Amino acid sequence: MDAFSDIALFALIVKLGNMAAAAQELGVTPPVVTRRLANLEKRLGVRLMNRTTRKISLTPEGEDYLMEGVRILEEMNALEGRVGGGSKQAQGTVRIAATLGLGRTHIAPALSKFAKQQPQIDVQLHLSDRPVNLVDQGFDLMVRFGDLTDSRLTARLLAKNSRILCAAPSYLAIKGAPAHPRDLGKHNCIFIREGDETFGTWHLRDGSENVSVKVRSNLSTNDGSSALGWALDGHGILNRSQWEIAQFLRSNQLVPVLPAWSHPSADIHLVFQANQQTPAKIRVLVDWLLEAFKTHRIKTKNLYGAW
Repeated sequence: MDAFSDIALFALIVKLGNMAAAAQELGVTPPVVTRRLANLEKRLGVRLMNRTTRKISLTPEGEDYLMEGVRILEEMNALEGRVGGGSKQAQGTVRIAATLGLGRTHIAPALSKFAKQQPQIDVQLHLSDRPVNLVDQGFDLMVRFGDLTDSRLTARLLAKNSRILCAAPSYLAIKGAPAHPRDLGKHNCIFIREGDETFGTWHLRDGSENVSVKVRSNLSTNDGSSALGWALDGHGILNRSQWEIAQFLRSNQLVPVLPAWSHPSADIHLVFQANQQTPAKIRVLVDWLLEAFKTHRIKTKNLYGAW
């Protein structure tokens, strides 16, 4: 085995978190991966990682080898791309993470169509409403709401989206509609426990006026679909994404509340590592998804957009 394949193997083990997963990815048995890693450490004369039955951790030498090794591989890929004129066919596995609701409703169906057009690219879709760290958890691509703050990552706008306060007409007929965010304290506000957002706090803005409101409710959940069902049943005011509630606004099963007030950015982005040479398999998938969702990037003044 050459040095480049050793670097690639080591990076794959770190990315997937264990040697069994790396063996499965490569289509070999775990002992083969274990033996190759042992031979690599023997050749270098250092231990690269500490291994237990449950996890692995890098030694200082392993961290240096990974960082410099990945850089060398990226430079080699970039060189081959320039020399080959980008003619190398995109292939391999792409691991993509998305939230449960959006992932089930929009991302999974889009990937089904992608798989028919690009069968040489294997897609592994991971859906979860728990926060995902793209770099640390070894994902190639992530579907994310809101602005990006990590400079190690690149974000491409997939779809315009906003959060909207809404309620069932039956609820508003009894409780009345709030005229200002401060009035929300008098209402039952169904809220969702998710991400890093402050529990039960809504942030709204109208021009230069910013208001943070601590809301209360006898119903809260970590599942958006459950919260939506409660709102449709007339239990209170809901703060939910445009992509999910547009159909209910159109049918007047829900009506907007405080429509002049906006919320923090909830646009949907495709996020991947900011490498000089993004692998062809990721570029192909990103370009395909951007084309599939292009109508959703057209900004409109209505509450529905293209959803």
